[in-house]
Amino acid sequence: MPAAPGSNLVRAIGRWSLIALMVNFTIGAGIFGLPSAAAGILGRQSPFAYLIAAGGMGVIAACVAEVASRFRQAGGPYLYAKTAFGSFLGLQTGWLLWLTRVSSACAVANVFMDDFSGFYPRAREAVSRLLIRTILIGGLAFVNVRGVRTGTWVSNVSTIAKLVPLLILIAGGLFVIYVHGSPVPVVAESYPAGAWLNTVLLLIYAFSGFEAALIPAGEVKNPARDIPVALMAGLPIVTTIYFLVQVVVVRMLANPAQTDRPLSAAAYVFGGTTMATIISLGALLSTFGSLAANMIANPRVTFAFAEQGDFPQWFAAIHRRYQTPYISILVFSVLLWALAIAGTFRWNATLSAVSRLFTYAIACAALPMLRKKFPGQEGFHLPGGAVFAAIGVLFASVLVSRMGSAELIALAITAGLSFVNWLFVRGNKMGTEDEGV
Repeated sequence: MPAAPGSNLVRAIGRWSLIALMVNFTIGAGIFGLPSAAAGILGRQSPFAYLIAAGGMGVIAACVAEVASRFRQAGGPYLYAKTAFGSFLGLQTGWLLWLTRVSSACAVANVFMDDFSGFYPRAREAVSRLLIRTILIGGLAFVNVRGVRTGTWVSNVSTIAKLVPLLILIAGGLFVIYVHGSPVPVVAESYPAGAWLNTVLLLIYAFSGFEAALIPAGEVKNPARDIPVALMAGLPIVTTIYFLVQVVVVRMLANPAQTDRPLSAAAYVFGGTTMATIISLGALLSTFGSLAANMIANPRVTFAFAEQGDFPQWFAAIHRRYQTPYISILVFSVLLWALAIAGTFRWNATLSAVSRLFTYAIACAALPMLRKKFPGQEGFHLPGGAVFAAIGVLFASVLVSRMGSAELIALAITAGLSFVNWLFVRGNKMGTEDEGV
């Protein structure tokens, strides 16, 4: 493997913090809204769609685990693609990754404001909304500039805080079902294959995001060892929680598709107003945790660009005292603040969905290429890796085929920006070579 560029980043993210970061990224705002959508398509069978979606994402995660075990630098899928396929595809992947992360964080920021307004109605007012959003994003930026240890601590705490209400919902709901039976009669249901496919495609959003935890690899204590473990541990944790939450929702609510807050509604059935309030608070903490995790990983994309010579060098600047990529953190924070104000949840979520599947496919395709170019240098070797890679690419391709025109237009814009970046980098390198001559 090519030698890692030198940097002064602090390797402060341990194995358990990395697992928490991965869970924090994956369990975001979607868990509080997707159960209604899934139940609206597959009814009482919808919990099993989570298992199918988890199987497909598990194939991709397994491929990423081997690929990621080769790298100790920041960058994630951008660095994997650049090393495997060269600068052009690397930059395409990097821009897709960056826009995925920025737009996803913006969507979460919008959801946070909606959840917060349930506790503080004045947050719906334009001035209050602007002030709260500024304090939220500015505060997270301040915490992360002061050090990755502090940012990781915030992510760990928020991960625990978001999981506790979900576990209470699962335990309370399953206890009531076990002791008193399901309030909703269980009847045999059957659905066509198209309904299953549509639900699985919908739920891919619930499992996406794990790749963002790989971006700050330059600050992971032992990435070759810890990243594969975190991937293999994080996915089963997330799948179990998703499956059991869906079971409680469809067994507690007669019409779960008719509510925008299915988890709170299910909690109200067996726990009244108090339990419903706890779950609503969990939704707020979940979105906050996702923002905290995004603030750790996302600025490392532009940092990795600059570290690899594909972006202005000041994006790679490291704070003398706190040893953090503070310029990248501040730029990301300003962009997040601006786009969260200008865009809606749907608009930002669309941008996020467009690029993610291509990133997954490229990461899977990188596995056999890296084996060929750098044999025996992986920290984790996936048995049957070539087969897994082919299945992962096929799985992502099927999902891509379901995209609409809006997503394709956003993808084309992203590819155009990346192409301009590549031309600029190529021109600079050619000019440097001419000067050397």
